[in-house]
Amino acid sequence: MTVLALLVLCAAPARPHAQQTLRDQCFLQAAEPTNPWALAHGITAFGLDYPAKDGRHASEVIVHDFLLQAKPDAGPGAKYSFARFASDGTPIEPHTNLIAKTFVLAGMAPSTKLKASFGTLTLQQLTDSVRASFRHVPSSEAYWLDAAWTLDLLSHQLTPKNSKFTTSDGKTVDLNVVMDDAFQYLEKADGDLAFGLEHHLPQIDKRKQGIYAHHCGGLHLVEAVLTWARYPEVRKAWGARYDKQVEVLFYRLDSEYRQYQAAISSAPQYKLQLLTQELKFFGHFLEATGRLREENGLKPTELQRQTVAKAKAYLDHAVRELEEQKAFERMDELKKSQNQVYLDLIGDSCHASNGWDKWPDP
Repeated sequence: MTVLALLVLCAAPARPHAQQTLRDQCFLQAAEPTNPWALAHGITAFGLDYPAKDGRHASEVIVHDFLLQAKPDAGPGAKYSFARFASDGTPIEPHTNLIAKTFVLAGMAPSTKLKASFGTLTLQQLTDSVRASFRHVPSSEAYWLDAAWTLDLLSHQLTPKNSKFTTSDGKTVDLNVVMDDAFQYLEKADGDLAFGLEHHLPQIDKRKQGIYAHHCGGLHLVEAVLTWARYPEVRKAWGARYDKQVEVLFYRLDSEYRQYQAAISSAPQYKLQLLTQELKFFGHFLEATGRLREENGLKPTELQRQTVAKAKAYLDHAVRELEEQKAFERMDELKKSQNQVYLDLIGDSCHASNGWDKWPDP
């Protein structure tokens, strides 16, 4: 860590215990140079200056050590790619274009030079490779399950007035059409939740249906789609339908909280795993709603402010319960015995830290 970073940390105002715990967990555990997926999560929480344990910038490690010249499974037209997993199962880029998306959302300039093992390229060249290999297949469920990170990337490089690009097969893609399709898909995937909201149901049971079939409860897709409405013309076109999806997002909090509490009560032997899932959902909820506030100019109602406060309280309780389980102290053990829990505690601590930062305490 640089002297400047240390001075900034020392000068930072005191944070609530859970928030500081999440920041510490993310900062220390995401820094492993052999885990580029974790390093990308560190960038999400701390920005492009986030250092790996070996002293290099995380982005430098990710590109130099893991970027490849395109493999066949990268998609036709791609010039560069990351493997999804290392030979030992360590995640590299398990979700297509997660890493390029992370760089772009962290504010990396398109002209930034990236040193790979095979030569130097720019971020623009990396994202041009993403566009060349992009194929929009709205009829495919498998496509939507993996689309969130790519859509988030494209929607932060293009605008509704500059929305078209050409793929390697010579087809012109209009991101306006792609995002309209994505919004329609989200409405369908959120159908059960919209029904629960409309009928004032206390909860909608999670059975891996609709949005619950997606990684992280589909909140990456929610972020990618709804933040496209930061543009006034998109917001106007989607109108009340957009407002409804924002309401659905806030409705989810208590619906899911009740189910986690019931599950912990009925199956205490799985408490660690369930607390980890609480960390995942509450952290992603704060991040998704925080992005609507930052990017879309959301002015939360009093009820929405109360919901955010509850999310922080629920997250605080989950973190304290994880500490009682000594989860953060047992990371080396969990890596061997419950690797998915180990990974979730890293990645979701970073998302939760980022989400909490987007809703600073009064």
